Amino acid sequence: MNVLFMHFDPYFCQMESTLEAVSAQDMLSFDAFRNSVIADYKLAIMSREVSLLGRREVLTGKAKFGIFGDGKEVAQIALSKFFQKGDFRSGYYRDQTFMFALGVANIEDYFSQLYSDVHNDPFSGGKNMNAHFATEFVNEKGQWNELTESYNVSADIAPTAGQMMRGLGLAFASNCFRNAKNKEAFQHLSNNGNEVCFCTIGDASTSEGHFWEAINAAGVLQVPLAVFVYDDGYGISVPTALQTTKGSISEVLKGFQKEKNSNGIKIYTVKGWDYAALCETFEEGIRYTRETHTPVVFHVQELTQPQGHSTSGSHERYKPLERLEWERNWDCNKQMREWLILNELATDEILQAVENDAKQLVRTSKLAAWEKYIAPIKEKIKEAVTLVQAGLNESDLNTSNSILQELIQSKEPLKRDIFRTVNLILEKIPTHANKLAIQSFLVKYNDAEAPFYSKHLYNEGPKSALNVSVVDAEYASEAPTINGYEVLNHYFDKLFEENPLVYAFGEDLGGIGDVNQGFAGLQNKHGIDRIFDTGIREQSIMGQAHGMALRGLRPIAEIQYLDYLLYGIQTLSDDIATIHYRTNGLQSSPVIIRTRGHRLEGIFHSGSPMGVIVNALRGMYVCVPRNMVQAVGMYNTLLKGNDPALLIECLNGYRLKETMPSNITEFTVPLGKPEILKEGEDVTIVSYGSTLRIVEDAAERLLTMGIDCEIIDVQTLLPFDINHQIVASLKKTNRILFVDEDVPGGASAYMYQQVVELQGGYRWLDVAARTLSSKAHRPAFGSDGDYFSKPNTEDIINLIKEMMAE
Repeated sequence: MNVLFMHFDPYFCQMESTLEAVSAQDMLSFDAFRNSVIADYKLAIMSREVSLLGRREVLTGKAKFGIFGDGKEVAQIALSKFFQKGDFRSGYYRDQTFMFALGVANIEDYFSQLYSDVHNDPFSGGKNMNAHFATEFVNEKGQWNELTESYNVSADIAPTAGQMMRGLGLAFASNCFRNAKNKEAFQHLSNNGNEVCFCTIGDASTSEGHFWEAINAAGVLQVPLAVFVYDDGYGISVPTALQTTKGSISEVLKGFQKEKNSNGIKIYTVKGWDYAALCETFEEGIRYTRETHTPVVFHVQELTQPQGHSTSGSHERYKPLERLEWERNWDCNKQMREWLILNELATDEILQAVENDAKQLVRTSKLAAWEKYIAPIKEKIKEAVTLVQAGLNESDLNTSNSILQELIQSKEPLKRDIFRTVNLILEKIPTHANKLAIQSFLVKYNDAEAPFYSKHLYNEGPKSALNVSVVDAEYASEAPTINGYEVLNHYFDKLFEENPLVYAFGEDLGGIGDVNQGFAGLQNKHGIDRIFDTGIREQSIMGQAHGMALRGLRPIAEIQYLDYLLYGIQTLSDDIATIHYRTNGLQSSPVIIRTRGHRLEGIFHSGSPMGVIVNALRGMYVCVPRNMVQAVGMYNTLLKGNDPALLIECLNGYRLKETMPSNITEFTVPLGKPEILKEGEDVTIVSYGSTLRIVEDAAERLLTMGIDCEIIDVQTLLPFDINHQIVASLKKTNRILFVDEDVPGGASAYMYQQVVELQGGYRWLDVAARTLSSKAHRPAFGSDGDYFSKPNTEDIINLIKEMMAE
């Protein structure tokens, strides 16, 4: 596709970057061109009307919150002309016109999402706020679709600039596909890496570190990333002068400008109200990045935001009168209208008819979406009213009706209003003659509706990691006993031979084979295109992995030490961990984040922030293997599923001796199923990872004192003991201790809650359950610092002796 219309390249090449009169001399079909441009204008008007009516729906109570794309319509229509099938979008919540232009979204769907309609919102199943779009990447079986045949929209997130990291990864995947040696395996995923990732962002969000890290990484990696910075002069109420050095992101970025014999980016500036210039500029820049894989940044200037930032407030509060007047005059839709008339492409009368028709179409679609949403709720209200009024005497009927009035008279009733109202009536009339039928109604209604708000946190079908068949490790009669890191090295070597979808990267992972030698020598064997180093930029490493995984690859991304995970936690928590949930199962990101931790010495290298991780990464699996053979089994399990995971290898386990399995790429370790390392009768000790070695030492010494401990390795914190094996142990011992090297109230408290509360373990306790964790401070440096800061053998022995004495 080329510019406005495939036919009009000769004409378009003569257009200037200003809205001058159109010459029809070189057009093959002036009528077709005119109709196309008028259709574009109609779409701009429709999208503006969506924003206006959407705001009204929020302010009148039909919707909770709204954020809209008004003021960006013309730029997004121009942009849509160069988005090809196979391309990817990583955008933000102002892109409604872009989505309408591509046909990815229609107006009825848009309003269904605004109303949080779990049955009719096709992008998130009613879970995400409005203007957060997504297309289907995986089918119901978890298999990747023919992504080369569709417009691909990665699921939006609201955190500002968060889309930059995912956009980097989506673009980087094109490099992977272009350089792949096994292109035949990727034909449904990529057309030789020719796909561009379109990343849209508001100008104020370029102040975020995510933007700068992504731009730097893109400039280093040379990826087909097209970044569109929409500049309307404000970040909510804060003007650009207070956001950006020199008041211009394109000026600040000039140091990144690509020059001859250098890497970097190419920068374009264009006015957001200039339809012709937008088309011309976008055509040139997108063609350039598609062909060369050089990232480009388009600074789209002089945009307006007619309704302010969102429905949370009015922009009249902070914009001076002069700015408001300028925005009215330079509104992109107004400027396009004037351009159409100036160029004799349409008359005022024709455009009025177009505008009226556009507005009517929006109103009709809005009403259709509302009716789909509200009709089932009103039917349930009728059913509830009939049930609660049946069989009542006059006094109780009056009581019931007084409570029902608000629900019956509400113009915008919610499902929750039904539950609240009916329960209030049962509380006021506890002897209601129809009580059982009413309670049955509530249970059935809850069972029908509640699952829509919670499903798809993880894959639930054949690609669930929990459904992977268990294959035990096999050992030859003369299996070698080698260092743990050598087990990993053998495993990764064979994995890369067998699975062309797997890539691995991180700090120091390529050239030296990672700091603990798990990948030693493998870059030379399998290629720098599949095993490679990155800069020290954990957030963008997470983004690279995320984008690659969304496109069907299986990245293993390394964070060098567990403490450093905090640099990348936002992308993991807000984006990767939530993507399957917030797309209602349309997209999966099976990243494996590999790191190492526990027992390293030093305040900033020995943290075990497991409580942070467990609570921030719901939607990911968290694997905590005690040795490297166990880690390999977990890698195998994860690679058969579509869920993202964090796998934390034991830092002090790389040089411990382990026996090498003969089926190293085939055996699996089940997730969520603890392993009993030692059976015992007196007390159950629950832990994981490196701490288990201290627990085992303590248990051996306690046995000489006549105290028989049962040791349980949880293996994974997410999921945690899905079959309640730990409480089965507690029924036998009636005492339980949770040992962990996180801070007090961290992962030890999480394990305690899971077993004592969720599994009902409190019923089997003879003495109070205990947790033993590190001190509240970071671990002091040195081996003695480790001993006095984290649980040690003597701590465990003394605490268990205390428990036995109670």
